[in-house]
Amino acid sequence: MVVSAMTPVAWMTWPWTARPPAAPGTEPRPPLASWPRRPAAAGPSPSCGVPGKTNEITCFTALLAPYDLTGITVTADALHTQRDHARFLVEEKRAHYLLVVKANQPELHRRLRSLPWKDCTARRYDRERGHGRKETRATRALTVTGLGLDFPHAAQAARILRHRTDLATGRCSRQTVYVITDLTSQEASPERLGRLARPQWTIENRLHFVRDTAFGEDASKIRTGYGPENMATLRNLAINTLRAAGHHNIAAGLRHASYEPFTRPLDLLGIA
Repeated sequence: MVVSAMTPVAWMTWPWTARPPAAPGTEPRPPLASWPRRPAAAGPSPSCGVPGKTNEITCFTALLAPYDLTGITVTADALHTQRDHARFLVEEKRAHYLLVVKANQPELHRRLRSLPWKDCTARRYDRERGHGRKETRATRALTVTGLGLDFPHAAQAARILRHRTDLATGRCSRQTVYVITDLTSQEASPERLGRLARPQWTIENRLHFVRDTAFGEDASKIRTGYGPENMATLRNLAINTLRAAGHHNIAAGLRHASYEPFTRPLDLLGIA
């Protein structure tokens, strides 16, 4: 079994020392993780196939093992909020982590929710307006050393409240996200933690969401042989090519190319 959807794992530049090593002759795989190059870059780089009867968790260390992550802060979604992963990053790779905590870790999630957030003095508020919406993010951070969270090397926890208002409809939404990190309050302020957490959502929105909505990946019936791998490669090619050509909206870019299907795709690829 090969996973064709992406599980977000983002590397932040603190400092920028790690680079994906070349892997000549390796077989293309559907993306398990993405390594950012610059803020404008959106395509997945290193990837790893997931063996049958298992899931992405088992591939976490195998994917990161070849890289020098010294001083790098690794962020990952809730699926990878695992104690072994935290130990691997801090003890073996000398890296830092910032991991999302959800209900898949019920006891840890309950403890984070019960922390005295109302009494927290380390706060940060960010307000943005764009993409047809108005958003406010409130980040609060607490030192959790000695609070018995039972998570390796945990130093801080943060609660991020996101309030969004759709400017066209006036519809409001609210989301609360909890994260845990080994970064101390001296190493990462609430502002820093908020900035570290944001690319995690960016990867989800710019790649996974696009692959599912614009390409219908989750509904694909191609499940045998190398079909999932080949289709994942083609989707990545299409997304990267459209973004390189300046298409910020992939669905609109696909429609633009479809109006002249015998010429525009070849022009995008630079094929005469």
